[in-house]
Amino acid sequence: MRHRKKFNHLGRKSAHRKAMLANMAISLIMHKRIQTTEAKAKALRIYVEPLITKSKDDSTAQRRVVFSYLKNKEAVSELFREVAAKVGDRPGGYTRILKLGNRLGDNADMCFIELVDYNENMLSAGKDASEKKTRRTRRKKSTSDETVSTEAAADTKAKAAPEKTASNEDKASE
Repeated sequence: MRHRKKFNHLGRKSAHRKAMLANMAISLIMHKRIQTTEAKAKALRIYVEPLITKSKDDSTAQRRVVFSYLKNKEAVSELFREVAAKVGDRPGGYTRILKLGNRLGDNADMCFIELVDYNENMLSAGKDASEKKTRRTRRKKSTSDETVSTEAAADTKAKAAPEKTASNEDKASE
């Protein structure tokens, strides 16, 4: 029976699926961002996040466990040196999926999957939003402010009107 065994097989046999996910995880670790279909990205998230959690503890045993999944020395060293240093204080959620739309050929849902701490654009936007605290609701003007502004507008019109008439009289007399 297959009860409660929920896993997306991605239309592949288990060996092909494991190899594909390992290759995608290596690419994600090395390039920090890859473009793929939404189903593969969701499967990759489940595959790679436990590996990133294991990389926080830099021991020989953890390196061997991660190497048994990835089979790539450069990716393992990159994961334990650079990626683990950046995500050391994060309790989880190391990847982000950004939807792009549909692929032209077969109309598949495409997306980017990226490591969260490596997208400088979103990090700077988050800092700007946290520094800049603005109110979204608009305050109503009080009636005293409206009367002051209408009186000021009337005064400026009255001052501008005599100047125009004086200049017109000068031109007429010449």
